[in-house]
Amino acid sequence: MYSDFAARLASSIWPDFGDTPARSTETPEITGLSTVVVDGNFPWTIVRLETDAGVTGIGEAYPSPGVHEVITDYFEPVLVGENPLDVERLYHLMRESLSGRGSQQGIGTIAISGIELALWDAAGKILEQPVYQLLGGKTREEVRMYADCHAGEGMVESALNDQPDETYEADAYARAARAAVDDGYEIVKFDLDVPSGRDIDTLARHFDRPEIEHKRGLVEAVTDEVGDEAEVAVDLHWNFSVEATEKLCKALEPYDLAWIEDPLPPENADALATLNRSVEQPLLTGENRYGRHGFRDLVEEEAVSFVAPDIPKTGGIAETKKIAELADTYYLTMSPHNIGSPVATMAGVHVGATVPNFLALEFHARDVPWWDDLVARDEPLIRDGYIEVPDEPGLGIELDWDVVDEHRKA
Repeated sequence: MYSDFAARLASSIWPDFGDTPARSTETPEITGLSTVVVDGNFPWTIVRLETDAGVTGIGEAYPSPGVHEVITDYFEPVLVGENPLDVERLYHLMRESLSGRGSQQGIGTIAISGIELALWDAAGKILEQPVYQLLGGKTREEVRMYADCHAGEGMVESALNDQPDETYEADAYARAARAAVDDGYEIVKFDLDVPSGRDIDTLARHFDRPEIEHKRGLVEAVTDEVGDEAEVAVDLHWNFSVEATEKLCKALEPYDLAWIEDPLPPENADALATLNRSVEQPLLTGENRYGRHGFRDLVEEEAVSFVAPDIPKTGGIAETKKIAELADTYYLTMSPHNIGSPVATMAGVHVGATVPNFLALEFHARDVPWWDDLVARDEPLIRDGYIEVPDEPGLGIELDWDVVDEHRKA
């Protein structure tokens, strides 16, 4: 439907990005784009980028409706015939070809992000170099992962199927924390925007004293269980007001949390900066921000201590590195959000390998027993809470397509 329109728009609105710079040697070309959705604890959208060099780049786009159509119907005609080694130019070409139709945020940027990951993987394979090397080299040999433990023993699928109230009790949180720490994770995170068993008006974004006591009890159970073995972070999922979060933070001060994530709705950096100046705990946000321009106000207003871009959502690998560099000018730390498959996770590993102000990458799939089976290798990717930075070309992994097909979403 959009193929002719997309190709014409890409070459007319910003023609400089549509001109392939000349090279003295023969260059590879992109021959096709496709996607497959894997039915994990989220619908993982895997991107395949084919080239005439016999190399297939793999990427991943953040789970979103309509992304497949944007990639295959719109961007494929823009990119076929282009040189996959020109990652930066093609990133801008995609943005400009979608200018006025969502290239700055939302589904358009998510589609661009998934393709950008696949471009880096293809470029690394063609040049026989790992992605981290193409980004400037490693600053560390392994990348720390942190375990998102959701809500106690509650996982995404069970939450959709009348999850029992016991899931949200302090003992369940403590058991989940112990299991993650015993697996080697040095940072564990839990949801605090969970039912307390009381009937309250959640629309008001307000905590009364019993609600605060419920949240405090969950945190106390986890921190008592893990002691100094691990740091503990909590996630509020943008659900509360400045007033409510200030009171909650005051109650949680004795527990020395690693961070409090997404306490306020994501749009207002001024409100977040006000909160950040009034509480003792470090704040983290960023999964709903797009590109370095989307992080500029957070950084310049020093609204948080940690930035958390989502790599297959915010613009891709190179854009995430630029966000980290922007944050570093204010001495802020990056800890990326990640709910993806091994593909998105390894993209985060390569960013983490190259960025000095990187703390840890989220792992959100401990409840998916076949997560490692998606990768064509015998050993698990995560060992004792870390992933070794691979030296193989591209992202450093290949998918087992039989396993992908087995879990393919219909």
